[in-house]
Amino acid sequence: MPENGRVSDVRHVLVLPDRDTAQEVADELSDRFGVAEAPQLVRDALAGEDDAEDAQWLVVVEDPDRRLDAAALDGFAAEYEGWLETP
Repeated sequence: MPENGRVSDVRHVLVLPDRDTAQEVADELSDRFGVAEAPQLVRDALAGEDDAEDAQWLVVVEDPDRRLDAAALDGFAAEYEGWLETP
């Protein structure tokens, strides 16, 4: 019987204050960390908020080989007033 709940791929989620910053971070990930696959940008509206200005943006980075260092990603996001979301 297969084991349930085990995730083979790792996903890192960086939380950024706005879309422009998220795009800049996504672009920089390739140069700084060698991320080959383009990260996904996702708008994360705060509960009850409809205004785009009140939205955080997420940069989702797939890391199937588990080679990215979470502490380094968190520090990188902090340079842009963001953070690495912990699971």
